[in-house]
Amino acid sequence: MDHQPKFFENLSGTGKAIGVLTSGGDAQGMNAAVRAVVRMGIYVKAKVYFVYEGYQGMVDGGDNIVEVSWESVSSILQVGGTVIGSARCKSFRTREGRLQAAYNLVQRGITNLCVIGGDGSLTGANLFREEWSGLLEELAQKGKIDEEAVKKYAYLNIVGMVGSIDNDFCGTDMTIGTDSALHRIIEVVDAIMTTAQSHQRTFVLEVMGRHCGYLALVSALACGADWVFIPEYPPEEGWEDSMCVKLSENRARKKRLNIIIVAEGAIDCHNKPITSEKVKDLVVQRLGFDTRVTILGHVQRGGTPSAFDRILASRMGVEAVLALLEATPATPACVVSLSGNQAVRLPLMECVQMTQEVQKAMDEGRFLEAVRLRGRSFENNLNTYKLLSHKKPDAELPKTNFNVAVLNVGAPAAGMNAAVRAAVRVGITEGHKMFAVIDGFEGFARGKIKEISWGDVGGWTGQGGSILGTKRTLPAKYLEKIADQMRTNNINALMVIGGFEAYESCLQLHEARSRFEEFCVPICVLPATISNNVPGTDFSIGADTALNAIVETCDRIKQSASGTKRRVFIIETMGGYCGYLANMGALAAGADAAYIFEEQFDIRELQANVEHLTEKMKTSIQRGLVLRNENCNENYTTDFIYQLYSEEGKGVFDCRKNVLGHMQQGGAPSPFDRNFGTKISAKAMQWISKKLKETYRKGKVFANTDDSVCLLGMRRRNLVFQPVAELKNETDFVHRIPKEQWWLKLRPLMKILAKYKTSYDVSDSGQLEHVAMHSPKEAETGAI
Repeated sequence: MDHQPKFFENLSGTGKAIGVLTSGGDAQGMNAAVRAVVRMGIYVKAKVYFVYEGYQGMVDGGDNIVEVSWESVSSILQVGGTVIGSARCKSFRTREGRLQAAYNLVQRGITNLCVIGGDGSLTGANLFREEWSGLLEELAQKGKIDEEAVKKYAYLNIVGMVGSIDNDFCGTDMTIGTDSALHRIIEVVDAIMTTAQSHQRTFVLEVMGRHCGYLALVSALACGADWVFIPEYPPEEGWEDSMCVKLSENRARKKRLNIIIVAEGAIDCHNKPITSEKVKDLVVQRLGFDTRVTILGHVQRGGTPSAFDRILASRMGVEAVLALLEATPATPACVVSLSGNQAVRLPLMECVQMTQEVQKAMDEGRFLEAVRLRGRSFENNLNTYKLLSHKKPDAELPKTNFNVAVLNVGAPAAGMNAAVRAAVRVGITEGHKMFAVIDGFEGFARGKIKEISWGDVGGWTGQGGSILGTKRTLPAKYLEKIADQMRTNNINALMVIGGFEAYESCLQLHEARSRFEEFCVPICVLPATISNNVPGTDFSIGADTALNAIVETCDRIKQSASGTKRRVFIIETMGGYCGYLANMGALAAGADAAYIFEEQFDIRELQANVEHLTEKMKTSIQRGLVLRNENCNENYTTDFIYQLYSEEGKGVFDCRKNVLGHMQQGGAPSPFDRNFGTKISAKAMQWISKKLKETYRKGKVFANTDDSVCLLGMRRRNLVFQPVAELKNETDFVHRIPKEQWWLKLRPLMKILAKYKTSYDVSDSGQLEHVAMHSPKEAETGAI
């Protein structure tokens, strides 16, 4: 893109006052959004006010609307819920209530509102905005305000952010709180699985979602549940029989546990509720299985926000302030939302209308329409779940006579196993014979290859590490042996799941095609590495889990530093030369600085950071957190930075260091990684099937074009297959990173929220888009 960068320094908030409130049900990450709005507001020299207790506080006024400072939002990033409170408010629904609210805002000169809540809260805000000038006229007639004030405060600008664990708002891929709620659900499911396994039990889990099945659907995908009930996609007539048949088939296959997930708003095709108790009674009466119900309830709203929610909310908060600064009387109220990994602005009422359309479609029994209106992400989740959860009888499966091998390459990453499971199951559904290669290309050369069945990969989604085993060895030195094995086992396609080594391996296989015809088969790379350093993709499987591990540790360290006061921690993260984990970890943990290889720094910058921390110690926030990527600079090592800070900070603060190491690679995969791994793997396997059909000639597969060796990555808003040969130009092979990385644009965000002066390129934001209705075709091609 050859646009001139547009920097927000030109946008000044001087003379503006912003009110921030949270309304409706609480959600983890709301505090991160509040913090970002306050700090960004103060950064651009606007006044920022907390409105306590949602709209109730706005109506009551007084101490409920308070001007805040930078330090007011310290230490709230890692806290769940909302520190400024939220309340349902009847009086705001009346014109008298809104009149009083308008009076309270005008008294403080607030004409910019940032509302964090669900669709009800945002609709209320929009009505308030439409009535604003009329309310002021009325206040003037009653003599409460003068004509001067009516002119001065003539317009109210509103920007919304959606905070809701249900992810029930159209126009955004994820609402603030959804990812954290999935974390809570998956923690419980993982814990229940161990006890269910011991007793051969069936568990019926009820999750939140009165009108939206997102949490139920994604958690079912993420734990490989046997059955899921959601409001948008009721089961067909006679579902009781089909479900019982499936459960008993699974038991017959030696599966010791069954998990059924029910959304609290689940219904049958006659719009009658399906409750968790009803499902339990059915299983007990028909099958006699030992069955228990667990209702998760408010656990899902609680706990600390996930790394994803903190970053999402921080980005949204900053974007919301920019939107308020740029708003004119003519701009409609907008919501800041997420599309792929882009922050976008959408007209608030378009989103609300679309959200209401979904409910209307469900009420009228147009369920397919409801699924489509939910958006392509929801539709993809549903299609993937249907594909993976139920094995067709062998007689109904097509037979292609193709053999497809799956292997892991590089370091282990959480989510690899979910990807292998999806590949195997989709492959079998497509009619292929699936083979698993043990220990990467090294194992391949030694003939460690075996057929793998549908049942073999049961329960793999929640397992960390790599069950198939993985090695960093590249194929170059074993080419002949690998070609032999491919010939012996008649392998017609390869799926390689791994990090930078997986990408390099497939480049080597591509280049060796002229010498070995065996490699002239479709090959697909799935990026899986905690470092997130693979060219051609914005995210890789495993990076989210590692980020959560880093953030969890940083939270604990911050807590320890708060207790001892005047302490700075230097934390070293992994990532090779890629600064993704250090940078995003710093943004999510609220760090003061992050040293990365991509942004060279010198002794002057280190000195400036020390001075910045010295100043900070004079305030009430007497702790510091500094992240350093392991390879950011060969001379400024973690020890060097620790010693420098210790020396320069003498008498002001003391210093501690912590190297996080391999704990970042381990652990159960996060819901995002399970889901991402599952979905991209299913998509890759469908691509392989398509390529196999295209390249099958005269009884054999022969694929020798560049586009038959691809990497499947997420780019901005879409999943795209890119030939590895074309990605070569985008790669810095010496440092094993892509030449351009999207997340570097978020770097100034971290600095702003840590009170550094910096410039922030906002060229990508600022355009108000429209809510796009996607066609069914688009769901197949694009988004996650």
